[in-house]
Amino acid sequence: MKVSIHAVNFNVDGKLVGFVQERMDKLEKYYDKVVSSDVYLKVEKTSDKENKIVEVKINVPGDGFLVKKQCKTFEEALELSAESLERLLVKRKEKIRTHA
Repeated sequence: MKVSIHAVNFNVDGKLVGFVQERMDKLEKYYDKVVSSDVYLKVEKTSDKENKIVEVKINVPGDGFLVKKQCKTFEEALELSAESLERLLVKRKEKIRTHA
């Protein structure tokens, strides 16, 4: 799967890029027809501690999924996003299986 990582308002380090790539690759075991994914990492300038936003957009044939999570760390937000996407991809796979 092709993963594009976009950092908004900051420079992303290699460790975080590796973590994102690894976590996105795990999604393929739930649904193997994922074409690509765009991961947007954003930092909001607020006094709130939960100012890290992760938006994940996944493209599958004929559809796309968008999940947005806000947490204290990018890793935590990405983990929550990936779990949501896992559920969506499993649902999609079952839906396709029942129609085929």
